[in-house]
Amino acid sequence: MRRYSAFAIAREAARYHQGWERAWASPEPKRAYDVIIVGAGGHGLATAFYLGKNFGITNVAVIEKGWLGGGNTGRNTTIIRSNYLQDPSAAIYEKARSLYETMSQDLNYNVMFSPRGVLMLAQTEHEVRGYTRTAHANALQGVKTEFVGPERVKEIVPIINIDGPRYPVLGALWQARAGTARHDAVAWGYARACSDMGMDIIQKCEVTGVNTENGAVTGVETTRGTIGCKKLGVVVAGHSSVLAEMAGFRLPMESVALQALVSEPIKPCMDCVVMANTVHGYMSQSDKGEMVIGGGTDGYNNYTQRGSFHHIEETVRALVETFPMISRLKMLRQWGGIVDVTGDRSPIISKAPVEGMFFNCGWGTGGFKAIPGSGWGFAELMARGYSPLTAEFGLNRFREGRFIDESVAAGVAH
Repeated sequence: MRRYSAFAIAREAARYHQGWERAWASPEPKRAYDVIIVGAGGHGLATAFYLGKNFGITNVAVIEKGWLGGGNTGRNTTIIRSNYLQDPSAAIYEKARSLYETMSQDLNYNVMFSPRGVLMLAQTEHEVRGYTRTAHANALQGVKTEFVGPERVKEIVPIINIDGPRYPVLGALWQARAGTARHDAVAWGYARACSDMGMDIIQKCEVTGVNTENGAVTGVETTRGTIGCKKLGVVVAGHSSVLAEMAGFRLPMESVALQALVSEPIKPCMDCVVMANTVHGYMSQSDKGEMVIGGGTDGYNNYTQRGSFHHIEETVRALVETFPMISRLKMLRQWGGIVDVTGDRSPIISKAPVEGMFFNCGWGTGGFKAIPGSGWGFAELMARGYSPLTAEFGLNRFREGRFIDESVAAGVAH
């Protein structure tokens, strides 16, 4: 694989950009692999990358029923932060945030990581107490955050209205080194690096069955034939319960749609991410000038990937009071993604009841920010059978009552 560089751009410009290679190969599947990863989204590709980089396991296939990065990786609002209350959550998200900082260099691919900072608004006295508690917990965890007053919020985001009649801004939890990245580029960068290590990325290949023998996984049935493997990692977000059912067990999770939208592009007016959990909306401005707006999940289980007027009304109505200027904007496009939600709003990164099978799911609405940390820990779990980064996120916690309750701690699971 040729390295991308300023010299490469100059060279290709001189020959009318005729010499660029394909970023990753699209081979036919082999009969068997050491490891199969189901799901070519950010988490699945990150897992494959760290299997190769950290453990030298490169006889790997990443199979995807659609196109690479076409699921939640390409349907999110790109927020990256690590200021969670619970220790296991803070650890894996902080690992991810730190890996994002060097990802462009590690992958030789510009993922457009922007450490612009994330403000989580406190608009009730309850939130003030909660975020102050989180700031203290983050200090103990080594995660750099601070609780700031309304004047500082106004200084960071001049367009905000801190004196709203229903929900005035009383302060905010501020993480200066949080931010955003380009979601497509994260998937493409990992895919390019995996392909360079000799891994097979197989698109348009849907899993239709899981093959087992004596309680251990032996491979998968797909629309492109039977593929054998020694270990099987399932990283398919909202469809995880479908794959689990194929293997003969159930997962404690449900699938719901999460919707988002972007406005028409405007001149730069906001250089950080703002989350308003009380009114349940969050917003940032993309490099193209669009205001990226998201809210909560639908109130019922579904597998839709379309938007709805109900979401526009609920989310934008909540944000207009805090950001009056957006009332004059036109919506450019809207979409939905299928998220996987557990009872405690924390992920499942665990061995499955079937030997040699592993699941990475349950990230709910906060999966993008965790991609590199999730891949790092899941790769270690698959390679060694144990990872300190994922140990608390096992399936057995639901049987034992050891919940990691981020739904209470974070107010909203983003």
